[in-house]
Amino acid sequence: MISKNDDSIDAVNELLRKISIKETQLKIAQESNLIHTAVALENQLSQLQQELGDNSDTQLQSLMSL
Repeated sequence: MISKNDDSIDAVNELLRKISIKETQLKIAQESNLIHTAVALENQLSQLQQELGDNSDTQLQSLMSL
């Protein structure tokens, strides 16, 4: 059970790292006036944030079952 929680924490940390990278890339694209790139990055960032929300719900449910 502990390793499952560790895996969940690792997955959340990985998603947070990816979100941080996408936010930096988006900022650069916006500052460089790369409109199409910025739109694509916004979509990718939205997907990652949705994954993070889904993962957080799963993690909360796991904790509640303890």
